[in-house]
Amino acid sequence: MRKPKIVVLGAGYGGMITTVRLQKMFSVSEADITLVNNNSYHYQTTWLHENAAGTLHHDKTRLNIKDVIDTSKVQFIQDTVVDIKPAEKRVILHNSELEYDYLVVGLGFESETFGIKGLKEHAFSIANINGARQIRDHIEYMFSLYPIEKRDELLTVVVGGAGFTGIEFVAELANRVPELVEEYDLPREKVRIVCVEAAPTALPGFDPELVEYAVKHLEKKGVEFRIGTAIKEATEDGIIVAKGDDVEEIKSETVVWAAGVRGNSLVEQSGFEAMRGRIKVDEYMRAPGHDDVFIVGDSALIINPENDRPYPPTAQIAIQEGYNVAHNIAVTVRGKGELEKFSFDNKGTVCSLGHDDGIGVVFGKKVFGWKASVMKKVIDNRYLFLLGGPLLVLKKGKLKFF
Repeated sequence: MRKPKIVVLGAGYGGMITTVRLQKMFSVSEADITLVNNNSYHYQTTWLHENAAGTLHHDKTRLNIKDVIDTSKVQFIQDTVVDIKPAEKRVILHNSELEYDYLVVGLGFESETFGIKGLKEHAFSIANINGARQIRDHIEYMFSLYPIEKRDELLTVVVGGAGFTGIEFVAELANRVPELVEEYDLPREKVRIVCVEAAPTALPGFDPELVEYAVKHLEKKGVEFRIGTAIKEATEDGIIVAKGDDVEEIKSETVVWAAGVRGNSLVEQSGFEAMRGRIKVDEYMRAPGHDDVFIVGDSALIINPENDRPYPPTAQIAIQEGYNVAHNIAVTVRGKGELEKFSFDNKGTVCSLGHDDGIGVVFGKKVFGWKASVMKKVIDNRYLFLLGGPLLVLKKGKLKFF
């Protein structure tokens, strides 16, 4: 009897958890499991802002995929997905192609610029390890040039977006600035970190008391906020912003866009019904009309019944999706047991404000300061434990809590 072929595309949070769960559920004789990813490593997207600011080395954020998966049960292919042909049950890779009986799509996100002129050409994006490393190196280079060229825009960092990524990045950057100032003998008063947000508040949708705490905390560290202010254009010299009828140019050699993501465009190109690269899945995490295709992570669109809006594609929901999809594939392959409907169990959200501060709502309770910071590290370590047990936590975890 031919073993069913299970192919997982993407080694993000959802793809990795799905793969690790599948290898635990199936024996070698039951199924052929293949994981495809364009890098040899998996990385924690929620740590990229630290890599970009230079407060955490990128090697701490990534881990070798073959150190986590059981290579006797899972074939790992490092390659780039070019096309998915669901009607033919085939996946086209850059260097080969795969057939599947069951497919898991977890191809991650892309930056969404919302058509703002010049952003793609003149702004950085915290999208992956290489992008974060590029931002870190660029900022250091700009600071090193200042003593020579004396241009204020070299020491001005503009961050577009005051959502979670933007806030966490400016917080880490504010912590890094004293080190950079000392290293390059710079006047601290010349350094500017400007965070621009089009919405009427930072951290839109978050608890107002927590938002106020975060903004005041960051302002004390020198972060300037332009709230209710839209970026109209990015240029070689900086950005052009507008608040009402007031238009202003902020000159900067470092513009970082952190205000929007969308699902991978390949999902739409492959013929699935999608909105901005995200597939509105059925109750069992399957693509509509395709009972053999499951969707996880940034590729999945799930509506929150409480407000009829999509859940944000967070690591927390991707991890839970991975558990659900692995179970449902096992049930489908074996033809026994019941499929489980996916229901997101929101345990809370924590936003870091540097390594020793934060805000959040955990199990319905608001947390501030060091308590939130500790909770953030606990959450990060828990994921590593789920992925690779205590040894992975010891190797890659955040063990310094205070």
